[in-house]
Amino acid sequence: MADTATPNVIRRADYAPPAFLIDTVALEFDLVPERTVVRNTMRVRRNPDASHASNLELMGEQLEFVSAAIDGAPFANAHAHEHGLTLENVPENFELTLTSICNPAENTTLSGLYVSGGNFFTQCEAEGFRRITYFLDRPDVMATFTVTLRASKADYPVLLSNGNLLEEGDLPDGRHFARWEDPFRKPSYLFALVAGKLVALEERVKSGSGKEKLLQVWVEPHDLDKTRHAMDSLINSIRWDESRFGLELDLDRFMIVAVSDFNMGAMENKGLNIFNTKYVLANPETATDTDFANIEAVVGHEYFHNWTGNRVTCRDWFQLSLKEGLTVFRDQEFSADMAGGATDEAARATKRIEDVRVLRQMQFAEDAGPMAHPVRPESYVEINNFYTMTVYEKGSEVVRMYQTLFGRDGFRKGMDLYFKRHDGQAVTCDDFRHALADANGRDLAQFERWYSQAGTPRVSVRTKYDAAQQRYSVTLTQGYGDAAPAARETQKGPLLIPFAIGLIGKDGADLPLQLEGETKASGSTTRVLDFTQTEQTFTFVNVAQEPLPSLLRNFSAPVIVEYDYSADELAFLLAHDSDPFNRWEAGQRLATRELLTLAGRATTGVPLQLDDSVVAAFARVLTDESLSPSFRELALMLPSEAYLAEQMAESNPAAVHAARQFVRKRLANALRKDWLAVYEKHRTPGAYEATPEASGHRALKNLALSYLAELDDPAEAVRLASAQYDAANNMTDRSAALSALLNAAAANGGSVEAQQALDDFYRRFEKEPLVIDKWFALQATQRGSAQRPVIEIVRKLMAHPAFNLKNPNRARSLIFSFCAANPAQFHAEDGSGYAFWADQVIALDAINPQVAARLARSLELWRRFTPTLRDGMRAALEKVASQVKSRDVREIVEKALA
Repeated sequence: MADTATPNVIRRADYAPPAFLIDTVALEFDLVPERTVVRNTMRVRRNPDASHASNLELMGEQLEFVSAAIDGAPFANAHAHEHGLTLENVPENFELTLTSICNPAENTTLSGLYVSGGNFFTQCEAEGFRRITYFLDRPDVMATFTVTLRASKADYPVLLSNGNLLEEGDLPDGRHFARWEDPFRKPSYLFALVAGKLVALEERVKSGSGKEKLLQVWVEPHDLDKTRHAMDSLINSIRWDESRFGLELDLDRFMIVAVSDFNMGAMENKGLNIFNTKYVLANPETATDTDFANIEAVVGHEYFHNWTGNRVTCRDWFQLSLKEGLTVFRDQEFSADMAGGATDEAARATKRIEDVRVLRQMQFAEDAGPMAHPVRPESYVEINNFYTMTVYEKGSEVVRMYQTLFGRDGFRKGMDLYFKRHDGQAVTCDDFRHALADANGRDLAQFERWYSQAGTPRVSVRTKYDAAQQRYSVTLTQGYGDAAPAARETQKGPLLIPFAIGLIGKDGADLPLQLEGETKASGSTTRVLDFTQTEQTFTFVNVAQEPLPSLLRNFSAPVIVEYDYSADELAFLLAHDSDPFNRWEAGQRLATRELLTLAGRATTGVPLQLDDSVVAAFARVLTDESLSPSFRELALMLPSEAYLAEQMAESNPAAVHAARQFVRKRLANALRKDWLAVYEKHRTPGAYEATPEASGHRALKNLALSYLAELDDPAEAVRLASAQYDAANNMTDRSAALSALLNAAAANGGSVEAQQALDDFYRRFEKEPLVIDKWFALQATQRGSAQRPVIEIVRKLMAHPAFNLKNPNRARSLIFSFCAANPAQFHAEDGSGYAFWADQVIALDAINPQVAARLARSLELWRRFTPTLRDGMRAALEKVASQVKSRDVREIVEKALA
């Protein structure tokens, strides 16, 4: 990492400590939308641990340089350039004062200081601070910050920054000021300010040590009634982190601010978290059960960063998963504990299933494509492109494996040692690994490969039963199969894989487990095997009958398991496995196998048929009242079209869609009475409750409605959906009813009921931006038909008065939803979807490269599709490559085409 202009490729191997350090920063802002003046006074000194440099090189982008002074005297040897500011022949230790100007009103990138809805906001991660003032904008330069904000009191009555409020007051000419101090050293990416017309929901709570804390959720005035759930989630997060990890809130106050124009979900700036409104605002009329759950998870995630990311931060951006993977793990554990505590394994498994579904569908695909990279990347062109599923979700799985290896108590010991060693420091993934290893007396040198090897490992399993000796041998072999080039290039040897296994007898009960060499059975019916070699055999003794293995219980490692279960064995596991995750997994394997067979037939035009045994297996789950509604909803949900297409040797979205729709129709018609019975049984009359139990009932009921909409004669489903839409007292039921109406209408080229509901939905909620996002997304993801292709609907919606390409949420709701979540329509053979994609990537690149780059990734797996689709995707990629200017998008398309 150089202090100078960013090179074309940044490599982890080139890291060098900064030549200078900054100990204190005093920022003064005169906030004016078109011309904000920033005065930055820093205490700078040479870094004794770095190579000597005569010049101080500061980063800066889109800034107007005004002046520089050292120790109070004007400094003439300061030269501004496109990438920053060079100060020649500076002293060893000095006070540097810089004055510069930026234009927040014209900052459409939403990186740095920008204006949204007439208010000022910031987003500094990863490299936005250099758009605010000249600085050593890198995470290993940590300083304490004092911030003074000045602005028109009428236009910006609320002035916020990191830390604790020191003073505020009025100034001449209708202006006012506020001065904030953050007592904790932090890198510049954690800086934040907010100024505008906002109101707050406030709560005062006491920390575990008895100190009073002020909590605030700041929003625009008309959104105040949608803040209670975010506040409750924050309080729960604070309590959980105290209880689970002994970590208290360290500031006098903690603030959340919601903004509608935001590139990310939220940002963990110290004490002043800035959130996308999507992850703050919720009430029953405007937010779904999924929204409520996501708000709880994201509020938890950003609060947990206070320690895992802020108090201990990453040395360089290659270590991004140090904070993100760890904090995703923490928010997943928080959500699981909120749903089921530490002991309700069925409730916790529901959360686990949801997380693994996302990992498999998105991160496994990333591992197989041109953007494949290790959890700790070795190089990048644009760091914004590495806020990826691999860094976050696979990074979380790597952290989870520590807990699987050492248990909750051992993991807590490792966390305690990590904070004891590194509080207030910028460190590496290796520092975290060493703390976990040392706290538990374990050599984890081999475990480092999880950070440095790309790709999804595959574990093939062979079993052998010796009835005479009552021995059952399990042979595990690990490798990467036909992995992406990045995976092949980074492989260094076998991984340490914690592989959880159980053995199930013919009566469906778990068998006792005793490994060869042990004097007695362990007492647990799940055993975590330390799988450390390329091939390794584990032999269980005193196995009285030939068992059926339950493999990788609770998804104990982020790997693909290859074992040739028969359809009957999968049905048996679906009915009997005591591990809730593997019970779900058996059903998904069964469905995936059948669907891929059907997709193959659809490709060649062979008539489709579904075996009665598959219908029977689904019927058993649907009617099994001993299973929780939330689990049944997940178990009855077919694998997504995107996931299925990725499992094909040559992806054919049309064939996958035909197969999946055939199965849904078959299940709908064969189990019609059962779906109707479930729909009636799981209604939730009365006032809306955002509890896991109530959410589970609604989820199962609405899944039943979605299947009923597939009936050959959907009149009954249309009646039920119309009645549900009209009577709904919550957004979960209303949006599910609208979705069912749209899908029931798809085969008929539209319907009066669906159009009436769409029109009514818009009229009801046209002043609720987040709900209108749902309105756009529902239309972009509807099934469509030959008579009514969705691309035509999307193009018309692009011209709708409510659509605004500059707003990331709105762009995601329509464009991303169509391109990423409607594969059968997006991948039309005429290439219309690809032409649309190219136009939108180019348009977004000109205003917001970060958002454009996310959209650009929709075609990165183009080589895996059928020849006709490949040709269309390649042409679209080449068009984009020839026209875009940002490093963000160029890196994506050039890697895809390489």
